[in-house]
Amino acid sequence: MKSTITKSALILSMIGASASAFAQQTTMSDTTKRFDKKEFRTWSIGLNGGMLTHYTPFNNNANGDFKTPQERWGYGGYIKKQILPGFGIQADFLAGKIKGFRSNDLLAGSQAQDNSSFKTHIEWSGSLSANFTIANLSLNQKRNFLSPYLTAGAGYMSYNAQTYNTPGGENNGYQRNWFVPVGAGFKLGLSKGINLDLGYTVSFMKTNKFDGVASAMNDRFTYAHAGIEIALGKRKSSQLQNYSSIAALREANAAESMELRNKLAIAEQQRLADEQQYAKDMSDDDMDGVANKFDKCPGTPTGTTVDGSGCPLKVPAPVVTEKVRVIVTDADRRVVNEAIRNLEFDLGKSSIREKSFPTLNRVAALLVEKNFSLKLAGHTDNTGSAALNLSLSKDRAEAIKAYLVGQGANASRIEATGYGQTQPIASNKTAAGRQKNRRVEFSLL
Repeated sequence: MKSTITKSALILSMIGASASAFAQQTTMSDTTKRFDKKEFRTWSIGLNGGMLTHYTPFNNNANGDFKTPQERWGYGGYIKKQILPGFGIQADFLAGKIKGFRSNDLLAGSQAQDNSSFKTHIEWSGSLSANFTIANLSLNQKRNFLSPYLTAGAGYMSYNAQTYNTPGGENNGYQRNWFVPVGAGFKLGLSKGINLDLGYTVSFMKTNKFDGVASAMNDRFTYAHAGIEIALGKRKSSQLQNYSSIAALREANAAESMELRNKLAIAEQQRLADEQQYAKDMSDDDMDGVANKFDKCPGTPTGTTVDGSGCPLKVPAPVVTEKVRVIVTDADRRVVNEAIRNLEFDLGKSSIREKSFPTLNRVAALLVEKNFSLKLAGHTDNTGSAALNLSLSKDRAEAIKAYLVGQGANASRIEATGYGQTQPIASNKTAAGRQKNRRVEFSLL
C-alpha cells in the first residue's frame, strides 16, 4: 500500500513539474521567435563523477534495509539535445557501487548488526530524461552564466546485489529492472562551449531487492555528482541552453526604443524645416499682396498694381460705365458649393491638393464670365495657437485667390480674409465638429 502511494505521489509531482515547464516554454517560445536556433549549439555531451549511496532525503525506514550508508564512487555521462532555451532531452549512463552496513533486521547495537552489510554493483544503467531550466538569472547578458535545472525520466539497469551476515539476504547474481531518476542541480557557463555541472539525483527502483533484502517498500539510491558538459558544433556559437531570453528581450526593446527616438528626432527636424520653409513661402517680401510662393515677379516696386502671379498689370484708362445689377443664380451657387465641398489642403499647410482643381476651375470660369466679386473667408478649429491658426486661415484664403487669378479671374474682385478660430460653426470638443470648423467660405457678390 505504501509503495502504491509513493508511486502515485511521484507521478503527480512529475506531471506538475511538466505542466509548469510547458507553461514556461509556451511563454518563452514567443520570445525565441526573435532568434534563429540555427545560430546556437543544441547538442552536448557530459561526463561526471560523484558519490553513490542508498541514503535519500526521503523517509525510507531509516535508510532502507541498512542503517548506515557508505559513500562509494560512481561515474556517468550523457548526451543531450536542447530543444528550447529552457527545455532539453538527455540520455544518461551511470555505473558504480553502492554499499551499506548494519542491517535493520538485527538487534540494534549488537555485534551481529555491526558485522552485516550489502554491496550492489551497478554494471550499467541507461535512462532518458527531460531537462527543465527553471530559472534564468542573467538579466543583462544574453549568455546565461548560472542555470538551475530539474530532471525527470525513466531508465533501465543491470545490477548485482550481495549481502553479508544479513538475515533474509539474497545473492541472486545480476538482475535487470526499471527505475525513475528525479534530479536537480545547476550549471555554470565557463565559456561559450563548456559548462560546470553540479547535480543531485534520486533514483526510485521498481524493486524492493536492490540491496539484496526484500522489504515492504521499493528501494532507492542517490547520486551527487560534478562534471563537465561540452557543447558540440561551431566554436563561435553559444549554447541554446545558456541563451537568456529576458536579456535578449531587454536588448531588443532597447534597440527598438532607440530607433523610435531617432525617428522622432528626424521627424521633429523635418517639422522645423517645413515650418521655416512655410513661413518663407507665405511671406510677402515686396508687399504686393501676393505671397512669395506664388509671386512670379518678385521685387515689384511698392504701389504697383499686380495680377494674381505678382506681375505688374497695365492699368487701362478709366472708363465710365453704367452700374449693372449683379444677379447670382442657384446654378452659380451650386458651382461655388461644389468647389467648397471638394476643397482640400495638405495637412497643416496652405498648398491646395490636386483633386480640388477641377471645381476651382469652374469657379474661375464663372468669375470671368459674369464678372462676379468673390469673398474668401478662411477658418480653422482651435487646435494649436490662435496666432498660428489666424495665419494659416489667411494663407489658405490667399492660396485660393492666387489660384483663381492664375485661371484668369480679376484679382481686384477677389477678397481673401482669414478669421482663424474665432468663428466656429460647430463644437471644437469633437472630431466631427473640428472638421466642420476647418473651412474656407466662398461668397459671391
